Amino acid sequence: MMSHSTEEHSTKPKTFRDRVESLAHTKSMDCYQCGKCSAGCPVAERMDVMPNRLVQMVQQNDEEAAISNGAIWLCLSCQTCTERCPKEVDPAGMIDALRQFALKANKVPASRQRILAFQQAFLASVRKHGRLAEFELTLDFKARGYFATPMDLPFLMENALLAPKMITRGKLHFLPHGVKDTALVKRIFERCQPGETLE
Repeated sequence: MMSHSTEEHSTKPKTFRDRVESLAHTKSMDCYQCGKCSAGCPVAERMDVMPNRLVQMVQQNDEEAAISNGAIWLCLSCQTCTERCPKEVDPAGMIDALRQFALKANKVPASRQRILAFQQAFLASVRKHGRLAEFELTLDFKARGYFATPMDLPFLMENALLAPKMITRGKLHFLPHGVKDTALVKRIFERCQPGETLE
């Protein structure tokens, strides 16, 4: 009888909260909504949903609201919210998990597509070279961003006048300078769960 109960428990479908907590390695139910995460967030004033409210959505298994809002794409991953939490909940990790689920469910708002395009280009550059290749990153981001939203020609040339200044100051290199141990970088990316990365 006990073994049957254990088997039923092990095959019980995971809730949305379970999946977020598993990916973020944190416990949302430890949060008691003190609001310190939102009070310290440097981009909170631009968010339509505050970080503590996002945690609450996860607690309530409100998947649709949690992954469909634009706030999760404004997060800078600065970890301020996580550092301020008195219960050691990881809101930043949870927001990152929400982005993963939003991407998988095709719930990224149109207004946030270019943010996603930049994150994808950033990861692609690091995965290929082990570090950022600025010029390649810029080209990749412009291409992704151009096709991710209604084609916008001015977007392609946006900030182009900054390039000469960046080149003269050594901030923009045409040729990538990769790390020596690219195999290590490859192993790090391979350890990411299949289908759970922004790439």
